[in-house]
Amino acid sequence: MEFGIPATDEAAREYEPSMRLALDEARLAARAGDVPVGAVVLGPDGDVLGRGHNDRERTCDPTGHAEIVAMREAASALGSWRLSGCTLVVTLEPCTMCAGAAVQARLDRVVYGAIDEKAGAVGSLWDVVRDRRLNHRPEVIVGVLAEECAAPLIEFFASRRVR
Repeated sequence: MEFGIPATDEAAREYEPSMRLALDEARLAARAGDVPVGAVVLGPDGDVLGRGHNDRERTCDPTGHAEIVAMREAASALGSWRLSGCTLVVTLEPCTMCAGAAVQARLDRVVYGAIDEKAGAVGSLWDVVRDRRLNHRPEVIVGVLAEECAAPLIEFFASRRVR
């Protein structure tokens, strides 16, 4: 299965600071009892336009995924739903909903850390963002701080299996 462009050393260096911000967001989700996924949206100049973490439990909102929260904040900051020129940086491979939203938002790029072989839709289980039938296909960069991004998820789910 094609996951995207593996993060080269150069890409890893370029997106590592943003991924660390996304990891900070993931920690906020974990503290609130939600799955620890975090995301940021970078503008064309690299500035952070939106931040988000999973917030489904608190809001009782099934769309409260980190990516959606961050894209909403970025769109609000820009005053447009079109996020052309922007980059989504997220700790976990987006699901079908979030991958579809990335396409609909016209994001230029999706950068993620950990692969989600159970529900990922950016190269693992599905590949929504590169479906040739769609009108927009963002670039995909995979594996930035992958182990660091996977660690909070592993810990979160391990703690729930013990109960």
